[in-house]
Amino acid sequence: MTDPVPGRQRPRLQTWAREIPRQVKFLAIGAGSGIAAWFALIALFLSVAPLVTLPLLPRTARAIRRLAAFERRRTGDFLGTPIPPPARETADGNTGENADITAVLTSPGTRRDIGWLTLQATLGTLTGLVGVGAPAGVVQNVAIAVLWPVVPIAETTLGVPVDSWGGAGLALATAAGYGVFGLLLVPPLARWYARVGAARLAPPKTSLVARLAEVTATRAAALEAHGTELRRIERNLHDGTQNRLVAVVMHLGMVERALHRDPASALPMVLTAQNAATEALGELREVVRSIYPPVLTDRGLSGAVAALVSNCAIDCTLDAGELPRAPAAVEAAAYFVVAEALTNAVKHSGARQIAVALHTDGDLLTVEVTDDGRGGADEALGTGLVGIERRVAAFDGTTRLTSPRGGPTVLRADIPLGV
Repeated sequence: MTDPVPGRQRPRLQTWAREIPRQVKFLAIGAGSGIAAWFALIALFLSVAPLVTLPLLPRTARAIRRLAAFERRRTGDFLGTPIPPPARETADGNTGENADITAVLTSPGTRRDIGWLTLQATLGTLTGLVGVGAPAGVVQNVAIAVLWPVVPIAETTLGVPVDSWGGAGLALATAAGYGVFGLLLVPPLARWYARVGAARLAPPKTSLVARLAEVTATRAAALEAHGTELRRIERNLHDGTQNRLVAVVMHLGMVERALHRDPASALPMVLTAQNAATEALGELREVVRSIYPPVLTDRGLSGAVAALVSNCAIDCTLDAGELPRAPAAVEAAAYFVVAEALTNAVKHSGARQIAVALHTDGDLLTVEVTDDGRGGADEALGTGLVGIERRVAAFDGTTRLTSPRGGPTVLRADIPLGV
């Protein structure tokens, strides 16, 4: 009778073997990040200790946050669970360069950054050296065992000279020891290091009062965005559709008078009134689409976004599986996030390729738009990103923008489905 146990174990072994290189890579990059953290700590000290260099503090703080954001992304990818960024902190009542310095010096986020930076400089470097040292020891000792006739004065990593086949055998045994050491230690070390880093990189748990303040601010922003949207709709109806309808009424009055005076001259006026009515109807449809696109009802979110992608002026791809139907408000928010992101990319990014991804994870809908443009997108520049954040925040969702100079730009919105 065939033993079923090996058949069950084989996939686990294959998965384990595939995970080892990923874990070694994670620790190795952590070593590089740890070294960068040492330099960041030195730069932070040099920005504060001599008072003349204090104006460099905001730049140093921004560099530290970028390093933390990099670690947050890769740690979240390794764990398979995105790590949300901390909330933005500002110094109210201050302006100018001193406001930035004051904000950095008094912000609780600065203390969190320093704590994480110290942890990363020490723990990241040490775990990374262990993760890299094991495979490096295997490669080095095997190479010494093979090449000792060519390099007779070579030594193993333990300092034992290799000048004979017996010494070569000892080098191979040392390599095997490094291999066993790495196989046993690297997986738990990588998982432990990732969990520790995630705990430090995640935003602190907020109290009920802080959460209530956050919800109040979110709802205030949502009401402001709603008011702005209503004013836009009113302006479009007043300046566009209403004027067209007034023109139709005026032309129909002219037609009435022409019918009494010269019926033959009424036909061109009827055609003019018809054209004005057609234009008014078209503008009214555009206003309706801006409130809730009918394509969402007809084709669902995937089909509606596919229509946006197909009409994009830049080569655009869509990655969306079978999405469950969500509440109409959520689908509309996701649709407008994609529409606004594509518009921003076409106008400002200089990109040649855009990728749109839609997927759900439990009760969360994720919208991600990536372009290969020049990067440097900033919500302070008025490129519609504030509107996207407010629209998503109305559903207690989060928006993350990553746009380094030179690109790529990645806009990600996570919208809860259970509204």
